[in-house]
Amino acid sequence: MFSKLRTEGRGWPLAVQLTAWYSTASFLLVALATMLLYLGLADNIRQISEQMLIDELDVCRALVKVRGGDNHALREEVEVDSAIRKYQQFMVRVLDPNGKALATTPGMDEAMSAAYLEHAQAGRMNTVFWLESPHGVPYRAIVAKVPRDPQGKELWTLQVAVDLTEEQDVLGHHRTWIAIILAAALVFCPWIGFIIARRGIKPLRQVAETARHISSTTLNERIRTEGYPEEIAALAHTFNDMLERLEESFARLSRFSADIAHELRTPVNNIRGESEVALARTRTPEEYRDVLGSCLEEAVRLSELIESLLFLARSESPGDHLKRTREDLGVLLAGLQDYFEATASDNGVALTVQSGQGVIAEVDRKLIQRALSNLVSNALSHSQKGGRIALSAERQDKHIRVQVRDTGSGITPEALPRIFDRFYRGDPARSRDSGGSGLGLAIVQQIIYLHGGDVQIASDVGKGTTVTVVLPAAA
Repeated sequence: MFSKLRTEGRGWPLAVQLTAWYSTASFLLVALATMLLYLGLADNIRQISEQMLIDELDVCRALVKVRGGDNHALREEVEVDSAIRKYQQFMVRVLDPNGKALATTPGMDEAMSAAYLEHAQAGRMNTVFWLESPHGVPYRAIVAKVPRDPQGKELWTLQVAVDLTEEQDVLGHHRTWIAIILAAALVFCPWIGFIIARRGIKPLRQVAETARHISSTTLNERIRTEGYPEEIAALAHTFNDMLERLEESFARLSRFSADIAHELRTPVNNIRGESEVALARTRTPEEYRDVLGSCLEEAVRLSELIESLLFLARSESPGDHLKRTREDLGVLLAGLQDYFEATASDNGVALTVQSGQGVIAEVDRKLIQRALSNLVSNALSHSQKGGRIALSAERQDKHIRVQVRDTGSGITPEALPRIFDRFYRGDPARSRDSGGSGLGLAIVQQIIYLHGGDVQIASDVGKGTTVTVVLPAAA
């Protein structure tokens, strides 16, 4: 049975584990409670028995003092006192200083002799002790010396014992009931525990059943959270949050796949169309050269697109390692100024650099150059003649702040939240004319995230755009 419950490589079902824990805890609780009740009962009976034994000894002391000179009257009192006790059988023996029995409860000599009781007492005078008669009957007894006269010259010995057979029978009866209760608990605790466990995990099974029917085509479904316990409701909320993230990721992946297909289709169709036109009839060498040049441009564009996609895929790999070196970001910005100076002059755009002191960071030089180049190139493509592009780097506490600020056309508020999305273009027609693929800013963001930094963008339409890159500063 248990081999069916426990599948290979998995733990026991939760219902079985809860049943085991509940059964063990409840059985131990029942066992402890019954044991404590039994011990309390036994101790209470013992105390009552000892107190009655001491009370009997006090009565015998009074009898000795009152009837000590009349042995017949003393014997009569002892026999009558034992006869009226039906449920607690007391035995009394009165011995004179010579050890002669002056009064004895009937049957006490057959149960135990005076010498046997004296030997069992073994120096425990005036102390209650337990003994077993030669016939195997348990007794609780006490032995005491009693002065017969007020001067205390003549000491008599009192031997008082009580039969514990009735007490042992009562305790044995209780032990039998304890065994029955524990046996019943051993049967009913697992059964009740399994019922409670099954009812307790029922909401979990409902959540699992709902989650089992959710697939990539039904990510819009959600698990109901009403009516569940707090813990199960929290689990359902966690599942729903995960489903929302998955739905968003699948939607982004679908858009990404569609954008890839569109971006790859355009250059491929251009190459195919120009090749078909060129092969439709005989062309001159100059015409073939123009066709090959156009095909080469499309091939370069296609190659750059594929290379950008591969870079984004590699940068998301957790096994990717950066080749960090200590670099002065002010020097890197100055290098970018020299590189883009000619293009900026042709476009009539002023390109300036401002750098503070100690702008040193541990970065991958090639990746940071690529990120900053994308930002400068993007600023140039959106700046009109007479515009300005300002590059700056400064240290703030433990971070370095790099800014690329232009006075270009700006970005609309609707496009700003998606500006770092892959293949997203704020101005699609203009970007295609300029050869953009919509991956530049996505690559920038990924490179900065790889370095443990952050990138932010702010823009006003018609006034310009400011991109801020924050990187950890070197120690």
